[in-house]
Amino acid sequence: MVFRFLDKYRDAGLLILRVGIGVMFAFHGYPKLTAGTETWAIIGGSMKALGVGFAPTAWGFMAALSECVGGILLVLGFFTRPACFFLLTTMIVAAIMHIGKGDPFLKYSHAMESGILFFSLILIGPGKYSLDGQYRPGRRY
Repeated sequence: MVFRFLDKYRDAGLLILRVGIGVMFAFHGYPKLTAGTETWAIIGGSMKALGVGFAPTAWGFMAALSECVGGILLVLGFFTRPACFFLLTTMIVAAIMHIGKGDPFLKYSHAMESGILFFSLILIGPGKYSLDGQYRPGRRY
């Protein structure tokens, strides 16, 4: 394969991916996290698409927390797989909500793309340039 020489940069690629996506989600989630209960209730209302109508404020807070704190954890490569699980769950709910409203593909494609990315990172792990990799060097990440 002509690009085989790039295999030695796999962990650097994971670092770039984690930091880039993590920063974007931290900045995307921070305004939601600091917006307060009214915004959390609106965001949490997305759970109605799954038939869950109770505690929208709590669900909205958890979604905002997942995006902001999950993004920071992704940047650090700390608890990467759990962070990606919560981010994936948030993206699944977002995509289902948009599809349920009949929104066009362009409205929910970002959530689907992000969900695919987070699912992949759950499987791949954070790479060796991460706090997970530093504090558990005997394990393969």
